[in-house]
Amino acid sequence: MAVQAKRGFEPNDIRDFSPKAQEVLHTAAEEVYFLINRGYPVKSVTTFVGNRYQLSERQRLALARVVSPEASITARLSKQLAPEDMAGRCIHIDGFNALITLEIAYSESMLFRCMDGTIRDLAGLHGTYRLIPQTDLAIKALIDTLSELKVSGAVIYLDAPVSNSGRLKTRIYDLCGDIPFKLEVNVTEPVDTILKSKPLISSGDAIILDECESWFDLTGTVIARRIGDYPYVEFADGIYSR
Repeated sequence: MAVQAKRGFEPNDIRDFSPKAQEVLHTAAEEVYFLINRGYPVKSVTTFVGNRYQLSERQRLALARVVSPEASITARLSKQLAPEDMAGRCIHIDGFNALITLEIAYSESMLFRCMDGTIRDLAGLHGTYRLIPQTDLAIKALIDTLSELKVSGAVIYLDAPVSNSGRLKTRIYDLCGDIPFKLEVNVTEPVDTILKSKPLISSGDAIILDECESWFDLTGTVIARRIGDYPYVEFADGIYSR
């Protein structure tokens, strides 16, 4: 397989997302939320607020990922399906998005529960990916959870330009075994455009969630069922409901 790795971890995260730092980050997130709800662009707002609180680049990236406008949050939540809605459905999965998030969870690295309820991370793909020991755990957990949900089918899309996408496809098939649903893994592009057109998807990508017909929080469900009470950096409660 691969050398030992801890997906999604950077040493400075211990400082940048300590309990004290999270207090500052929550205050900054509330200010970003206030401003973007009044029409200010998120990039400029994140820069402005980040400068005010002297945030690191990782903290600024976190702000951009966890905060969404109220209208977007409401629209996304209105399209979200519950686990009991999944039986007999075919789900189309943003493969790297799901598996990298689960690899991070099995690495016990940092994950965020964002204002819209989705689970996001700070790992950047940038066209490169390699299998790590946690990859098998992530794949098995994903497949087992889909089986429990009694889906009729699952299509996993992997971005063709990303390195080792073919190896990951092979590994998924190697580990799926005898499963009670139809599984298809496609190495293709552009994955985001494909997912936007599907009736039921799994992704943490905000742009996809804004344009899809319906979505299911697959990664959050896998983590809850396979790992348990995960220590998320929490943004789903409080700010947008004020």
